[in-house]
Amino acid sequence: MALVAYGFKMVVEGDYACFTRPELKVERVSYDVPTPGALEGMLKSYYWKPAIRYVIDKIIVFQPIDFVSIRRNEVKGKILYSAVKNQMNGKGGDPCIYTSDNRSQRASVVLKNVKYGIEFHFELTGLKNDDEEDSEKKHFNILKRRLKRGQFFRMPCLGCSEFPVKRMELVEEFDENMISTSILDAGDVDLGFMAYKVVFSDGGKPVNGDWENPHFSDKADTMYYRPHMIGGVIDVKKYREELKC
Repeated sequence: MALVAYGFKMVVEGDYACFTRPELKVERVSYDVPTPGALEGMLKSYYWKPAIRYVIDKIIVFQPIDFVSIRRNEVKGKILYSAVKNQMNGKGGDPCIYTSDNRSQRASVVLKNVKYGIEFHFELTGLKNDDEEDSEKKHFNILKRRLKRGQFFRMPCLGCSEFPVKRMELVEEFDENMISTSILDAGDVDLGFMAYKVVFSDGGKPVNGDWENPHFSDKADTMYYRPHMIGGVIDVKKYREELKC
């Protein structure tokens, strides 16, 4: 187990992945590499508490960047909040979406046969119940145990829920000899401006101040950064200082 300020190193693999470019989200097109925000979401599938925040430090791309175009059946609309609220208040109405009436076929350009190395750590946020004991060591041990056993409370995915993580392994060090020759030959690749993560204005705290019945803000901003991939390695920590909102 690699431990650097309560950090971990892990390798994940999947048949497909889609880290959607926000400007192309109707007919989805994936970024060439994962966004830190998508990887943080994947980690939360294994273990999450309001008291901790995941921080991605490094991403390693082992496999060649290979795209494939697929078509999927999706629903065209969203469930209306007003319809759900009316039914909860006993005013009737049908909040359901019937796929037979709302189905639409959409194209997506996604990554295939992906394998990533992820180096990350977590930080304490200070958000916890008054009666909850909080320490970095406690969270580290819980997360370490869950990752070793492959335990999760929802299926970890690579960008979209349809693309689950096929294999996950904790490692002491990354074997950079396993990086594809085509990735190494590419040298220094400017990946352009990419979404880093979505940051909500409430900072993870209930706007009503009630953890028993919390209400969170839906106001959020997307933060962007401009990373380079050098020999298959993206030093996220280095480029984090240049975040733009």
